[in-house]
Amino acid sequence: MTGQESDRGVGHADIYRHSLAVRVTHWINVLCLTLLLMSGLQIFNAHSALYWGQASDFGRPVLAVGAQLKDEKRVGVTQILGHPFETTGVLGLSGPAGSREERGFPAWITLPGYQDLATGRRWHFFFAWVFLINGLIYLASGLLRGHVWRDLVPSRGQLRHIGRSLVEHLRLRFPRGEEAKHYNVLQQLAYLMVIFLVLPLIVLAGLTMSPGIDAAFPWLPAVFSGRQSARTVHFIAAFTLVAFVLVHVLMVLVSGVWNNMRSMVTGWYRIEPAGEPHGS
Repeated sequence: MTGQESDRGVGHADIYRHSLAVRVTHWINVLCLTLLLMSGLQIFNAHSALYWGQASDFGRPVLAVGAQLKDEKRVGVTQILGHPFETTGVLGLSGPAGSREERGFPAWITLPGYQDLATGRRWHFFFAWVFLINGLIYLASGLLRGHVWRDLVPSRGQLRHIGRSLVEHLRLRFPRGEEAKHYNVLQQLAYLMVIFLVLPLIVLAGLTMSPGIDAAFPWLPAVFSGRQSARTVHFIAAFTLVAFVLVHVLMVLVSGVWNNMRSMVTGWYRIEPAGEPHGS
């Protein structure tokens, strides 16, 4: 956020909320994360199970997705920590009824849509590096401009009101006036967690799965208790990021989709006058 502000109508003001660097890196992230998720699921489908440790323990997977025979009929089954759940049509066995195929995740969410591990790996590795470089540019820009410390680190006062902020979000009540010029404490904590915990964890766990990286940094697999553990951590962290994105998109929609989209395209965000919080 910046301090630029202008009156552009009766009862409200527009502030220049997002710099060009933030907007460009944001949309590059959207592209990269979409392609990384789809290509990552293609890679997962090549062996749709996760384990803990250095080697695969086929008898005790943390997660396994596939098809099984039940009453002489094939069904999709997802097993989590030894507990099976029937997921026919979604996971394990997907596609139109009558012509379903066995695969971890359905074709519509993988890149490419057909089974092709080599192509999926090429897409994944290319956009992983684009994502990493783009993230470093965002972080460097944010640190140099003071964006990270000024806008993302909550004050003690904000932390004391975290309960109230949570209740207001659950009631879909959003701030107006002066309070709307800054990220609230829930946004700040979520962004900090993603930037400094989830994303580094995804990158490090992803690198740990590379034999070349392990040869250069032999201590890295031990950090995750083995390469198979790193694969599991990478998967969990990736879906934690997916959950964050889904909540983020939901908040964009319910708090004013046009205003939020305009701010991430042009930089300008409209502040409504103080009074009853938006959404009440």
